[in-house]
Amino acid sequence: MLSNDRGLLFIISAASGTGKTTLAERLVQTLPNLRMSRSYTSRAARAGERDGVDYNFTSRPEFEAMVQRQEFLEWADVFGNFYGTRRPDTEKWLASGQDVVLVIDVQGARQVKATGIDHTAIFVLPPSFPILESRLRGRSADSEEAMQRRLAAARAEVGAYVDYDYVVINDQLEPTVVRLQEIIAAERSRMHRMRPIAEAIIRSFEK
Repeated sequence: MLSNDRGLLFIISAASGTGKTTLAERLVQTLPNLRMSRSYTSRAARAGERDGVDYNFTSRPEFEAMVQRQEFLEWADVFGNFYGTRRPDTEKWLASGQDVVLVIDVQGARQVKATGIDHTAIFVLPPSFPILESRLRGRSADSEEAMQRRLAAARAEVGAYVDYDYVVINDQLEPTVVRLQEIIAAERSRMHRMRPIAEAIIRSFEK
């Protein structure tokens, strides 16, 4: 089967509580040749989390050393903990022909964009602020102070949707997954990505 040599990079961003990680996990489960990047973090593992599965857990000094070595495609300090996407990991997967999805915040997406790497950015919005707040309160055991920080961050981040290539509203999980699948299918079929494949097919028509 003919295929592109290099994989495609997708970014999914959203305010906390919008469901971006769940959406990305469903995409990886349902689409072939798509993997979700596993972030590095300096925070301690929570109950049930496994190193190398949920995150790559590392110490704060080692994370800072990787920053100094410029190993991250993007990284951020989120409520006092570091999170980052390691560039060599991402490059290895893309070079092997795998499509990769990064689930990162607005700050991280801006860093990726600044590198000039080819990517498609998707912003996921909740149906409304009250619904987002309800979702956050329903799933979180955070203190009220921590909850207000998350809500304030959400208000600050949602305006960044204008910097993305696509916007999707996460009203219901499965229909939203389908919309994301359609975006990925469309990006995989763009002319500049399909041209080498198309030209190889056209050559088979030549006498």
